[in-house]
Amino acid sequence: MTEHAPPPIHIIGAGLAGCEAAWQIAERGVRVMLHEMRPVRMTAAHRTQGLAELVCSNSFRSDDAANNAVGLLHAELRKLNSLIMRAADANQVPAGGALAVDRDGFSAAVSAALESHPLIDIRREEIEGLPPAEWQNVIVATGPLTSPSLAAGIRDLSGEDSLAFFDAIAPIVHRDSIDMNTCWFQSRYDKIGPGGTGKDYINCPLSREQYEAFVAALIDGEKTDFKDWETSTPYFDGCLPIEVMAERGVETLRHGPMKPMGLTNAHNPAVKPYAVVQLRQDNKLGSLYNMVGFQTKLKHGAQTKIFRTIPGLENAEFARLGGLHRNTFLNSPKLLDPQLRLRSQPRLRFAGQMTGCEGYVESAGIGLVAGLFAASDATARALSSPPATTALGALLGHITGGHIERIDDGPRSFQPMNINFGLFPPLASAPTRKPDGSRLRGPEKTVAKKQALSARALSDLDGWIASDLGVAAAA
Repeated sequence: MTEHAPPPIHIIGAGLAGCEAAWQIAERGVRVMLHEMRPVRMTAAHRTQGLAELVCSNSFRSDDAANNAVGLLHAELRKLNSLIMRAADANQVPAGGALAVDRDGFSAAVSAALESHPLIDIRREEIEGLPPAEWQNVIVATGPLTSPSLAAGIRDLSGEDSLAFFDAIAPIVHRDSIDMNTCWFQSRYDKIGPGGTGKDYINCPLSREQYEAFVAALIDGEKTDFKDWETSTPYFDGCLPIEVMAERGVETLRHGPMKPMGLTNAHNPAVKPYAVVQLRQDNKLGSLYNMVGFQTKLKHGAQTKIFRTIPGLENAEFARLGGLHRNTFLNSPKLLDPQLRLRSQPRLRFAGQMTGCEGYVESAGIGLVAGLFAASDATARALSSPPATTALGALLGHITGGHIERIDDGPRSFQPMNINFGLFPPLASAPTRKPDGSRLRGPEKTVAKKQALSARALSDLDGWIASDLGVAAAA
């Protein structure tokens, strides 16, 4: 008898998580129906109907797999043949030690791969309310901008209000409107990253007087008004609006996105800038630059007025001004099981930012894991979770409850998290000596520990891929 093919797996949302999940499932021979509501219904942040559209910073952050947790996550995803990483690598633009992409090219590459896959059917439609009961294997990857009707259905089903925070987006400036007689190209500490030259950022110098006036203007600038239901929503610390950082103290920005360390003014090397605004290339043509760390809730008129006081940006023309949107995420440790299924209705699995992972790469990673779990359910093949010692396993552990500790008045509240080495289990034996036998001291010990955690993660991931997925890891 011919074996019946499993019914299709439905994925709601074609952001990075949904697209990665669809790819992983289809590559394992299972049909996918990928539902995307744009352009039938647009969101407050998206501008196109492209799949995997990047709406915030275009940086996938550090690509250093040996010393940085997100770089390690890149490496793990590549080993698992991630579509998102393949498209990112193919559309890379210079960004020092970071992996940044041409956003339009990236989205086009992901869209083309999914549209041409014989097992993937893309449906442009909004799923209103909960998915139909006959859909028995569903991944909800609608992200922080989930449509109100679907969000309400999830909330009613779970019996638990979703948590929420605000996430702001940074302005983008036309390169030819930047005064390069004032600004200069340089990466911090001249660092040369993948595809970079050590001169991957445009730097705008500020004196102490200019900086203090700028901070005062940020604080006094007219802000976007919140609706009544938004006023109690907290910010995510990893993406604070620039003016909120300014309100925390006059020196805060100098130790954050405007820090001058590692930079020398090419036009006046003898005078060290008191603060520096950096802009990062935003497209492959090099015609657009993103103001690094300048996500904002200032009104558009205030943005143009204040940002044009920055030396070198006096005549800046903005391709996009900053904005603010409301992000929502589940109380995942309470609501989801270790395989990302809703405990109250296991046919529904969740992936991406709405699970409480933060960042594009993290969203893609959880989408990949959700896809593997869904495919294993469809084909009745057992699949264990990625080892907790890996970046994928550590992030999954954070989402599904491994992070929770007790405090006097109950468990800590669940908050979104980027991947970081603090989520990894400790080493059985931390390195204490250099290859020459001398003792590691101070920062050397930290570097050695990170490298050991990364080496352990990649080794353990290779073992998991070979044993659980039955394939050899990609190089």
